[in-house]
Amino acid sequence: MDNWDDVRVFLAVARNGGMAAAAQNLNVNHTTVARRLSNLEATLKTRLALRTPAGVTLTPAGAEFMRFAERMETEALAADQHLRARDGKISGKVRLATREAFGQWLVCPKISVLRARYPDLVLELAPESRTFNLMKHDVDISVTVTHPAQNRLIAQKLTDYRLGLFASREYLEREGPVKSVEDLKNRQVIWYVEDMIDMDVPRYFKDIVSTSGSAFRATSILAQYAATVSGVGLGILQLYQAGQDPALVRVLPNDVEETLSYWLSVHPDSRNLPNVRAVMDFLVEIIREKRDLF
Repeated sequence: MDNWDDVRVFLAVARNGGMAAAAQNLNVNHTTVARRLSNLEATLKTRLALRTPAGVTLTPAGAEFMRFAERMETEALAADQHLRARDGKISGKVRLATREAFGQWLVCPKISVLRARYPDLVLELAPESRTFNLMKHDVDISVTVTHPAQNRLIAQKLTDYRLGLFASREYLEREGPVKSVEDLKNRQVIWYVEDMIDMDVPRYFKDIVSTSGSAFRATSILAQYAATVSGVGLGILQLYQAGQDPALVRVLPNDVEETLSYWLSVHPDSRNLPNVRAVMDFLVEIIREKRDLF
């Protein structure tokens, strides 16, 4: 292959579904993307992508070449990372997709530790409220609350964690204590905007609380947390965070609880890259430090 940059542009076009999106992703102009894609097609003497007003669609030849291009990408990244690691440097960019709570409450407070350990490493944290495809290298690592459906991914369970019911002290003083599960049917519960999230809501809680008259709904767990602290209603929150907050009181601790799990997933071709491996180890380290809270 005459020019790796042409292949890199092809991958960006294929993954983003269009030249404009690929140009934005690569931080180059649209003309550069179009020229490099044309150069690659001329080199291979075949049409790889069909340009339409709606975007770009791979031809059968393009779909076939995609597999080879991804292998080239993996080898190029591996060569770069391993050569840098020989000098004791962990560098480059690692994109991590996590659930909002995991990223905000577990990863972000420890970023300074990672930065001090690897000054040349850039961690990009993306909320997993949108869909990312690890197999297409949209991100390098993903932390989800379900086991990944794609069989080729390498997945490991990070930890179980618990959800409980919480209220602010002001709310309980105003509305009175919650004495039984039956009382929950008459209480305002902060809930999800179900048709705007791509995750399963806590099914156990949906069976025991009334969500039809929710005082407040939000797709963001951080918004739900803030609303709970402000006294809007009862919140369904992670024990590892809410259980440490003096502004909150756990409601019915012996009767109401749901256990979920965090799963770490990585593309099989990326798991041994030194920078990806460093971030994976960092995440496992965070969980070990907080194990008493889980």
